Amino acid sequence: MTAGRLRHLLGTNERKQMDFGVVLQTNPPAWRTVGLAKQAEEHGFDYVWTFDSHLLWQEPYVIYSAILAETRRVIVGPMVTNPATRDWTVTASVYATLNEMYGNRTVCGIGRGDSAVRVLNGAPTTLKQVREATHVIRELANCRAVEHNGSKLQFPWARTSALEVWIAAYGPLALKTAGEVGDGFILQVGDIDVAKWMIEQVRTAASNAGRDPEKITFCVAAPAYVGEDTPESWQHMRAQTRWFGGMVGNHIADIVAKYGEDADFPEVLIDYIKGRTDYDYNTHGKADNDHVDFVPDEIVDRFCILGTPEQHIAKLVELKAIGVDQFAVYLQHDNKEETLRVYGESIIPQLREHVTAKA
Repeated sequence: MTAGRLRHLLGTNERKQMDFGVVLQTNPPAWRTVGLAKQAEEHGFDYVWTFDSHLLWQEPYVIYSAILAETRRVIVGPMVTNPATRDWTVTASVYATLNEMYGNRTVCGIGRGDSAVRVLNGAPTTLKQVREATHVIRELANCRAVEHNGSKLQFPWARTSALEVWIAAYGPLALKTAGEVGDGFILQVGDIDVAKWMIEQVRTAASNAGRDPEKITFCVAAPAYVGEDTPESWQHMRAQTRWFGGMVGNHIADIVAKYGEDADFPEVLIDYIKGRTDYDYNTHGKADNDHVDFVPDEIVDRFCILGTPEQHIAKLVELKAIGVDQFAVYLQHDNKEETLRVYGESIIPQLREHVTAKA
């Protein structure tokens, strides 16, 4: 992609640099996760996220401490935690402690709950609980007092901790919640049309609640795989990332069950899950997931970012143009280190160079 073409796509009002994150699973050994986080920082990534399902993977908050101790700049947090499996005050204490130790380098991504609760045969929490947990965690982790369970609580030892809480959402009421109370919005799908629609829903909800939508951080997360523009390479990239369509399908199935297929919702999301039958959380987020055959190639291509560095840049520019502040790369495939390297040496610098030149 030529410099002129990139500048044209970015537009005159796209002067803010896009942040980049990486999403890891805390599979053993833990030093492997820490090592990938260090590589991400070395390649210019700003955030290191992890899954948060304490039965499926190792405890992320313990590993965050090791990551923060061995890095200097990256911000760490879960994509995403939930109000059900962790006591809200304990969660806040973890963030405040890490911030006091390492200098405010954490972020809390939170949602209703998926794999962490479903492997326990539980159900996602209510959005009321998400709102309440967001408030309690944010107030305590920002060294402020909060009313909770009939008591006024505050960490007497917290002096400098600062924390943002970003809400992950898909459904209409969840998007409304993100706009009304979230410091940020996490969308786990890389489709341009879907992202544009959902960002607008969040912005509208924020405006209606008297908040400034510009103060909300918009994060899109999806698998990214750098390969060649050949049939063989595309077949492999799709096979390695098809699991993501299955993961997204879990959330969409819940929405369709609640609102019906005629809901005011992006049609592409409703249509592709019609062939969905079952899902095994033991292979959640894994390239060898055996319950994702219903996800067609078109959905893989739309939901993920695949192809050559130039093809990645083109899609990232489109995401930037619709208001995305951060793109977080799911690294659940067989090309982790190479993806980090290409992003660090080619993709991230090209995007940032031209945005900086326009400022």
